Amino acid sequence: MITQEQIPTVLDHPVYDTDGNKIGDAKHVFLDDATRRPEWVSVKTGLFGTSESFVPLSDASLVEDHLEVPYRKDKVKDAPNVDVDAGGHLSEEEEHRLYEYYGIDWDAAWQQAARTGTGREAGTTDDAMTRSEEQMHVGTERQEVGRARLRKYVVTEEVQKTVPVRHEEVRIEREPVTEANVDDATAGPDISEAEHEVTLHAERPVVETEAEPVERVRLTTEERTEEETVTGKVRKEKIEADVSDEDDKRQQ
Repeated sequence: MITQEQIPTVLDHPVYDTDGNKIGDAKHVFLDDATRRPEWVSVKTGLFGTSESFVPLSDASLVEDHLEVPYRKDKVKDAPNVDVDAGGHLSEEEEHRLYEYYGIDWDAAWQQAARTGTGREAGTTDDAMTRSEEQMHVGTERQEVGRARLRKYVVTEEVQKTVPVRHEEVRIEREPVTEANVDDATAGPDISEAEHEVTLHAERPVVETEAEPVERVRLTTEERTEEETVTGKVRKEKIEADVSDEDDKRQQ
């Protein structure tokens, strides 16, 4: 059994079963109406903590930074569903179902709570009444919300580049016969047929590609903090004084 002072240590901390398996994280602690002692703890179970199961605290123990309960993980996960948003209070019917599920004697537990509650009120000599309020504890849980990956694929783009190319063209040059070239001009027959061939050359563009590293890309994450408003319900006690008419007259 844990005490009220240990509740902040229990909330949002892991809960383990008898075999050392983590059941989930503690989210709410419910007090006994008569003794005001911690009686039940709700544990977030299921994928991403989407379900809450109730576990009795009568035989639970706080070990370092986690709570250990004498029930197996499957037993806790299959506990009867209870609306934890119903004002932070378990009805007698809900509590009865939970006691029955965990094999706890309902009548003995109820009588013990009644004796403890009555004894506390009757044995007090203080003439003041204590007023209590519930406090809401808000925490956070880390869950996976998405994934990102790098994927490399090949695309083909058309690239245009201008490159100078050279080619040869035929040009006819005529020169008169002079004393300098007369010997070459008269070296052949006087009248004849002849052919002279010239080979023309031209350059053409040639395209070659080569893979070169140009950039390194990686994925990183950065953490940002945003403010979110959480709404919950807490109960608090109010004290009123009932004064009889005779007392009112005496006070006037």
